[in-house]
Amino acid sequence: MSGHRHLSRARRLARAVARRRPLLPRPVRVAAAIGCASLAAAIGLGALASQAPSVGAQAGDEPPAATGNTPTSPAASGTATGPAPPAAIGAAPPTVTGSEPAPAAASGSDPASATPGQLAEGRRLFLSGCASCHGEDARGIEDVAPSLRGVGAASADFYLRTGRMPMEDPQDEPQRKEPFYDERQIAALVAYVGSFGGPPIPSVDPAAGDLSVGFRVFGELCAGCHQIVGRGGITTGAWVPGLQEASPLDVAEAIEIGPYVMPAFGDQLTQEQVDSLARYVTWTRQPDDVGGWGIGHIGPVPEGMVAWLLAGAALLLTIRLIGERTTR
Repeated sequence: MSGHRHLSRARRLARAVARRRPLLPRPVRVAAAIGCASLAAAIGLGALASQAPSVGAQAGDEPPAATGNTPTSPAASGTATGPAPPAAIGAAPPTVTGSEPAPAAASGSDPASATPGQLAEGRRLFLSGCASCHGEDARGIEDVAPSLRGVGAASADFYLRTGRMPMEDPQDEPQRKEPFYDERQIAALVAYVGSFGGPPIPSVDPAAGDLSVGFRVFGELCAGCHQIVGRGGITTGAWVPGLQEASPLDVAEAIEIGPYVMPAFGDQLTQEQVDSLARYVTWTRQPDDVGGWGIGHIGPVPEGMVAWLLAGAALLLTIRLIGERTTR
């Protein structure tokens, strides 16, 4: 009997809880629901706005001519998303000097000015550290490594100075790391490889570039792989490196030679565009988050995920506030 009384009491308590009135009056719940829905819509629209080009910029438009060191608002080509350069909100771009991020190529690396002693040292270093993959005559070894005849001083300087060469396994993707050789040895190797012909080490001056032009060209040619603020990504057969450590010289050499799977753009760009790209890449290290929360600057996918999560939570709260308990 005692157990039956306890069961009846539990049933009465359950029915009482099921019949209780909502904690909030209906007008309050409706107002809260409208507010949550508005918040969800604002979050979604904010995510879309942060991915759109600057206000007033139309796809395909050429940016107006810049004066002084303050470029006008850049116009993306329709493929670029992300934060706009500082000129888009009227702020002056950071001052960039040609010598700021990294030293230029080592002195004496120009094959035309190389001494016989430097070429001899380069030959010795090549035989000890490079010939096992590229061959003693630098003509390459089939299915192992390519020929270095004709790649020029620009290619040798880029790979050696950024630590991408030498590699333990020639089948791996070259990754940036500390250089294996010191500056004197790099200069000797660059002079030796450059003596076989090919493009010389390019010149670059970011201070002479235009930030808005760099933004536009980067959006057209580079953002598809490197992402609009140079955080890198994935492409077919390769990991795309981020550009936060890239110096202006790295940018100019990569444009000239097209390292690994990257195409070469040296014959498509003017010196002004190369300088402007170097300036823009330098600016992406600390971009202005004019659209709000940067979320690591890794693109629209995480921005969309955060927007959907916040909007989903707001919608669940809306459903909870609107819903009423019913009895059977």
